[in-house]
Amino acid sequence: MIDPPTMLTLAWKLPTREAAAVGLLLAIEAAVLLFARTTIGKKVYKVLPAVFYIYFLPALAANLALLPTPGSIVDGQPFTLYKHISDYFLPPALLLLMISVDLPAVGRLGGRALAMVLTGSVGIVLGGFVSLLIFQPWLSPQAWSGFGALSGSWIGGSGNMIAVARGLDTPQEVFSPMLVVDIVVGYGWMGVVIALSRLQGPFDRWSRADRRLVADLNERMAAVRTANARPPTVASLLGMAGLAALGTWFARWAGHHLPAAGGVVSSTTWTIIIVTTLGLGLSLTPVRRLESYGASKLGYLLLYLVLTAIGAQADLSGLRQAPLLIAAGVVWLLIHAACLLLGAKLLRAPMFLAATASQANVGGTASAPVVAAAYQKDLASVGLLMAIVGMLAGTYLGIVCGQLCRIVPWIYGMT
Repeated sequence: MIDPPTMLTLAWKLPTREAAAVGLLLAIEAAVLLFARTTIGKKVYKVLPAVFYIYFLPALAANLALLPTPGSIVDGQPFTLYKHISDYFLPPALLLLMISVDLPAVGRLGGRALAMVLTGSVGIVLGGFVSLLIFQPWLSPQAWSGFGALSGSWIGGSGNMIAVARGLDTPQEVFSPMLVVDIVVGYGWMGVVIALSRLQGPFDRWSRADRRLVADLNERMAAVRTANARPPTVASLLGMAGLAALGTWFARWAGHHLPAAGGVVSSTTWTIIIVTTLGLGLSLTPVRRLESYGASKLGYLLLYLVLTAIGAQADLSGLRQAPLLIAAGVVWLLIHAACLLLGAKLLRAPMFLAATASQANVGGTASAPVVAAAYQKDLASVGLLMAIVGMLAGTYLGIVCGQLCRIVPWIYGMT
C-alpha cells in the first residue's frame, strides 16, 4: 500500500499538476469568501479577517505537502506556478482596482501616507543595524552584506534585494540564508499585520488619529463601487477582461523595452508603475463606469488568487535552517514596528496607514493592497501607491543600510 505522502508526490507528477494546484488555490479562496456569508463565518471573521485565511490556508496546505512548495522538482523541472500567478495576475488585478480610485480624495492622504512609508523605511535601515549589532558575535564577518541585501527587499521588493546584493558584492553563501529569512519572517509578518486589523479602534484612540479622512475616503470609494451597481453582463465581463489583458500586455511590453536604472527600476518595476498609471488615468475617463459592473470585484478576485500563491510560498521548514538569522529578522521587524508606532503617534496617523506602510515595505506591491483592504475594504489602491514609493526607494536605502551594517564587524574587531 502506498502511503499518502507518496501518493501526493506521484499525483503532482501528472501533466495536470499546475491545473490541480490552481484549482485548489481557487477552491480555498472560494470557500473562505463563501464562509463569510454565513452567520458563523461573520463571527469567526470578527476575530481574524477573511484575507488572513486566504493567506494562511495555502501556507498550511503547502507545508502539509498538499501543494507543491516553490522550487520543488517535478518531472525534472522546478515548480514555478506561484511566480507565474503573481507575474500574470497581479498587473490586471491592479489595473481593475485603480479604475475606481478617487484621485483627489487619495491625494489628501498623500503627505501623511508618504511620511509613514518613509518612517517604515527608516525603521528597516535602523532595525537592520541594531539587529546585526546584537547578533554579529555569532555570525560571519560578511553578514553585513546579507543584511544590506535583505533591507532592499524589506523596503522595496525582491528586485531591490538583488540589486543591493550586486551593489554590495554579497557572497552567495551569505545571500542564500537571507532568502530563507525573507520568506519565513517576511511572509509571517504579513499574517501578523492582517491579524492585528481588529485593533484599529484602540490604536487610533492611542495615536489620537483623525479617522475622518480615512473613513470619508473609504466611504467615497464604496459609493463609487455601489452607485448605479448593475449585474455584470457578458459584454461588461468581456470588456473588463479585454481591458485588463490589453493593459497588462502593454505594461509588460513597455516594461521590457524601457531602460533599467542601475538596478533601481527593473522591467518588473516599470510594469507595475505603467499599469498603475494606466489605471489611474482611466479612472478619470468614462471607462470608470465599468466599476458599476464590478470591475473592482474582479480585481479583488485576481488579487486574492495572487495572495493564495504568496501563502503557498511560505515554507516554514526554513525555520530549522537558519534559526539565528530568523531570530535576527524578528528583532529587525520589531524595531521597524517600533519606528512606525512612534511615527503614528507623532503624526497622529491611523493604524490603517501604519499597517499598510509596514506591508508596503516588507511585502511590496503584491501584498500591500491586500493588507490595506483588510483594514479599509475599499482602499486597496492606497496600499499599492505606498508600495510603489518603497519600491523606488528600496535600492538606495538598502545600500545605505548595508554600508551602515558594514561598521558592525569593525566594532567587534572582526575585520
